[in-house]
Amino acid sequence: MASALEEAPSAPARRAREGEASFAETEGHSTVEGGWKLQKDLEEVKVLLEKATRKRVRDALTAEKSKIETEIKNKMQQKSQRKAELLDSEKPAAVVAPITTGYTVKISNYGWDQSDKFVKIYITLTGVHQVPTENVQVHFTERSFDLLVKNLNGKSYSMIVNNLLKPISVEGSSKKVKTDTVLILCRKKAENTRWDYLTQVEKECKEKEKPSYDTETDPSEGLMNVLKKIYEDGDDDMKRTINKAWVESREKQAKGDTEF
Repeated sequence: MASALEEAPSAPARRAREGEASFAETEGHSTVEGGWKLQKDLEEVKVLLEKATRKRVRDALTAEKSKIETEIKNKMQQKSQRKAELLDSEKPAAVVAPITTGYTVKISNYGWDQSDKFVKIYITLTGVHQVPTENVQVHFTERSFDLLVKNLNGKSYSMIVNNLLKPISVEGSSKKVKTDTVLILCRKKAENTRWDYLTQVEKECKEKEKPSYDTETDPSEGLMNVLKKIYEDGDDDMKRTINKAWVESREKQAKGDTEF
């Protein structure tokens, strides 16, 4: 009897697992619904693209088509990742031996500027100038770098920056350790060019903050706004082309929708 009681999961544990399953199911439904709307948009863009004859209209629709296809791919990847995470959470936790060498702290605070030849990243770490030189390691690739500082006051410190805005010269890049500071020098592959952002991700995030024709609430609104903009800026021939393609695509959809 005692063995059976020990193996049975506790009530809080059962409720936690049930909550995780419910959350995953809700998230999965949201992903499928969003993917279905995106698929409908993609089909409509394809229909319009077949009917459009003017280069300006075709270019805009082609760009929108690529954008929607990318969103669909991302949603499918998110769905697969959530399933994998749910499966991992159901596995019994492994017993890990105590770590006696400290732990690794992720560095998130830094500053940067640039010159004609270098992009310079400044990381403040108190006492870093007192550790052995070999404890401060930086690895460069053409579009990334990672810093690892070992055994600084009983801890390690790590910083990984991927997707740099522009390529750098691996051979020309280096590091310098100063009082309480690590200076990373990324040699620009194209000198005398200005970096407005450190990474491509920062650039994309800033651009998303600007007013655009896309919205997060309804994937269809992005497409509608693009078409409205083309229609408003177009001449009479362009407007007739869009109107004709729009009517024909609606008629085609009315005959039979396909699910995602």
